[in-house]
Amino acid sequence: MKTTGDQAELLAASYLQKQGLNLLEKNYRCRYGEIDLILRDQKTLVFAEVRLRRNLNFGGAASSITPQKQTRLILTAQHFLGSQHNPPPCRFDVVLLNELSLTNIEWIKNAFGQ
Repeated sequence: MKTTGDQAELLAASYLQKQGLNLLEKNYRCRYGEIDLILRDQKTLVFAEVRLRRNLNFGGAASSITPQKQTRLILTAQHFLGSQHNPPPCRFDVVLLNELSLTNIEWIKNAFGQ
């Protein structure tokens, strides 16, 4: 049985693919952390974090991406890029879902940098 986090990642991957991105990898893990989705947007490598919040009392999905979480994502992306012969340009996107629905998706390109 899929967890709600897995369902959110599937929805986000589907949404991004409909926007023209190609999914390369899901749930890339290393000692620094995990990246939910790694995609290609033309010549750019996209590291996407998927956030689902059902209760908006704590600021919604965007507020859950703390500076510490950003640091872990950047370190994990650097680990992934270390295995690439000639790494392409990359960016960090965030896909926010406030419920499990394709109608409530917010895609923030270049949400933070390294």
